[in-house]
Amino acid sequence: MHTSVLIIDDEPELAEYTAKYFNISGIPAQYVLNAKEARAFFREHTCSLILLDINLGMDSGFDLCREIREQLNVPIFFISARSSEDDMLLALGIGGDDYICKPYSLGVLLAKVKAALKRYEESGTKTQSPGDDAPIRLGSASIDLKKASVTKDGKAQPLKAMEYKLLVYLLHNKNRVIAKDEFFEKVWETDYVSDVTLNVHIRHLREKIEDDPSHPQFIKTVWGVGFMLEVAE
Repeated sequence: MHTSVLIIDDEPELAEYTAKYFNISGIPAQYVLNAKEARAFFREHTCSLILLDINLGMDSGFDLCREIREQLNVPIFFISARSSEDDMLLALGIGGDDYICKPYSLGVLLAKVKAALKRYEESGTKTQSPGDDAPIRLGSASIDLKKASVTKDGKAQPLKAMEYKLLVYLLHNKNRVIAKDEFFEKVWETDYVSDVTLNVHIRHLREKIEDDPSHPQFIKTVWGVGFMLEVAE
């Protein structure tokens, strides 16, 4: 059985209420209260997006995220009362796609989830190449948009769906400064994205493409504005 959203949260009332709100709004949702129940869910069911709390009683949402990422590439949104930047960076660094602080607005959460589901369900990531079908070379990295794959020094560099969509947008707009708000509107298709989320995804792209991610040759930061993919014409 498939559901659009799985909520993993050890607060029963909040989890149940959020699931009900999503279902009423036309987004099929179920909830579980701990890591054991989540594992049992995945033995029998599938989902398109996960809302994952960090604190799950005796369990850690961080550990569960790592476990899920070994098997699934669906979007994972962390939801937590913890609001430190260190927690956000860790959550995004281990495979989270977004980080939402409690208490959250159900309307805003629903909007973010709808946008992510639209991206995920449209994404076999079939975006067209900005040029021909030949792989694009960026230093030692090779980007094959036809196969939606990236290699560096001959080694595969797996990309999450959002990382790939971000890379394609940069390629379509090479040698042009792209403001952060434009990334939020065109890539995430929502305004409800933090600078931290964008910065972490850019960092992950640099690690998979740049020879020296700390001194990027291609994905340049334009301070106070945004980013630019700089390539020779």
